[in-house]
Amino acid sequence: MYSTTKSVLAIIGGIIVIAISDSLSDAWEMHMADESDTKISEKKVWESTYATFFSKFIFTFTFIIPFLLLEVLNAIIICVLWGILLISLFSIYISKQRKIPYYKVVLEHVTIAGLVIIAAYYAGVLIRIFLN
Repeated sequence: MYSTTKSVLAIIGGIIVIAISDSLSDAWEMHMADESDTKISEKKVWESTYATFFSKFIFTFTFIIPFLLLEVLNAIIICVLWGILLISLFSIYISKQRKIPYYKVVLEHVTIAGLVIIAAYYAGVLIRIFLN
């Protein structure tokens, strides 16, 4: 969003929209997947739905904090580092569960995240160029 607008308000608003929409979308997806499995009780379906929504919402919402405390560019750097840390920690957890070398999973996931960041940045630049 920074590449499209330099507005902190727009960036924070965008993060809030992402926190709500992405969390609801993933929770709904989890709900539907669990509900289609006849071995999972209705209580467990709802527990996983709520857990998915609130965990995704809280993690996404943490990206607002740097924008409330720091200048925009510093906040962006902190958010990128925070995201890489979270992705790395979850990747290590996954690699231990799957009993595979953690560095392969971390490298794969951080590389994908980097590509997403680059693509989002240049999409914002193009939006600013063509719609400004």
